[in-house]
Amino acid sequence: MMNDKLQMFYNRLLKVHKHRSRLAKRMNISCYRLYDKDLPEFPVMIDAYGNRVCLSEYRAKHHLTEEEHAEWMQGTVNVIAEVLQINKDDIYTKERKRKEDRLSQYRKTAEEKEFFEVEENGLKFLVNLSDYLDTGLFLDHRSTRKMVMEEAKDKKVLNLFAYTGSFSVYAAAGGADEVITVDLSNTYIDWAQKNFEANFLVNPRKYRFIVADVKQYLETLTPNTFDLVVMDPPTFSNSKKMKDILDIQRDHAELLNAALRAVKPGGVLYFSTNARKFELNEKEIKASVIKDITKATTPFDFEGRLLRWCWRMIK
Repeated sequence: MMNDKLQMFYNRLLKVHKHRSRLAKRMNISCYRLYDKDLPEFPVMIDAYGNRVCLSEYRAKHHLTEEEHAEWMQGTVNVIAEVLQINKDDIYTKERKRKEDRLSQYRKTAEEKEFFEVEENGLKFLVNLSDYLDTGLFLDHRSTRKMVMEEAKDKKVLNLFAYTGSFSVYAAAGGADEVITVDLSNTYIDWAQKNFEANFLVNPRKYRFIVADVKQYLETLTPNTFDLVVMDPPTFSNSKKMKDILDIQRDHAELLNAALRAVKPGGVLYFSTNARKFELNEKEIKASVIKDITKATTPFDFEGRLLRWCWRMIK
């Protein structure tokens, strides 16, 4: 027998699951956001990854004892398992706090690595719900990835701060002539290569993977080389592997201009950031066209809840 609060949560989750699962199936996606702090009594985020679920609790002053909190969490898990008709062992719980840098989101939360395949728009991606705070696939960029795929045919594509290379996979699947994937982390470049292999996209002459500090890497590029660039940098990074500290609000104009130098005239650069109070310094950016595409790239499951911005720039 549920208490009143759990019953309220059950009713809410049942309603959104019925609606969103139907939309997701129609759109050929198996990963989507199901719930995002809809009720104050349940400040959690629930993401579906196929038949598994990532349940993230936002650190808050809940005024519960340790025992009360454990009981509340168990009740939450029970409701999710019942509504989604899944095993409780397939619900992965995480605690999230507001990040001041991107390093914390990459810190492992467990020793064993557990990867499994999910599908999005006919493409396969390896995700991990147990070992890292983030899963390997940012769901809020699903529409942006599709946009890049539709524009990539016969193009030379550069993906900067590539994480696990999902944009790169979409570009390659869209018929890109060449795709270069760059990230500072050996772990994520290796992950990106595995995502390519999962989609039978194996061609060392067309698809290259580079471990590098993006700011330094951009200095090595020949001007007017790429047709399409994707750049989704961290808000802040002070990795020991980097030459300089990155602060995206302070550094974005310089970083964008360095990337634009590598773009052919008429070429396109997609830029995105999760910086909450970000302000684009358009006057300093050397692009002929700058278009805010945040709304156009907001998926159905993030409407009204998206805390990131996205622009499409033409050199």
